[in-house]
Amino acid sequence: IGMIAWLVDAAAIVAQQALRDSSYAPYARTMRKICWEESVHIMHGRDGVVTMVTGTTTQRAQIQEALDRWWGPLMQMHGPRSPRERDLDLRWRIKAKTSEELRQEFLSIYVPRILELGLVIPDPELRFDEVTDEWQYTEPDWAELRTVVTNHGPMSQERLAFRRLAREEGRANDERWHMRK
Repeated sequence: IGMIAWLVDAAAIVAQQALRDSSYAPYARTMRKICWEESVHIMHGRDGVVTMVTGTTTQRAQIQEALDRWWGPLMQMHGPRSPRERDLDLRWRIKAKTSEELRQEFLSIYVPRILELGLVIPDPELRFDEVTDEWQYTEPDWAELRTVVTNHGPMSQERLAFRRLAREEGRANDERWHMRK
């Protein structure tokens, strides 16, 4: 949970900050509020991660395992690269940065923080290239991302079944409430 609150929310806020400058003012105002709230999640998550990293050997191993498990989805978070000139969200000024610019920003901020805690980033290709001034990394598995977002991931059926059950229970509760009126 700490790893999700710290790094997954951090990746999300990097993208959300790029939406604060949207040409659609109501959306931009909402994103400012969301970014503020997300920053609280990030701080809480980091506190949990730091507590476990400085705790027992087992706790530190659990944090490393969580980083290993979440690194792939973190790298997928901003989506595949796309040419700036073909990105409609940029053209319409809905967002201010490309997917790759967002991923590079996330890596620049969080790789040093992860390493500062003595954690090992599970990508042997990850390095900062001084010449290009960019992070080099293993290309994310975009086929895996497509599988998950189209409800064909390893836990999709369980998640969808839970949502159907919750919807049915909610509907039944509504009917009982209306009968009492």
